[in-house]
Amino acid sequence: MGEAKIFVRERTRQQEKGKKPRFKVVATMGTDIRIKAFHLRKKELEELALAANADLIFMEDKKDGKGKKDGCSKR
Repeated sequence: MGEAKIFVRERTRQQEKGKKPRFKVVATMGTDIRIKAFHLRKKELEELALAANADLIFMEDKKDGKGKKDGCSKR
């Protein structure tokens, strides 16, 4: 793969059962890709990364147990 990177994480408010997309794009680096969807499936992300010649980086979810993560609040 190239030097381009697509950073993704798992969705936080995901239902236990169902076939909803599990991942959200957090950031892109070194690529001119514009992603219009809010949530994507892993297969869709892999296809985007392949087409953009980018590495797919899965970020870990760090919870602090207080409902908020890293000082971010709800929209």
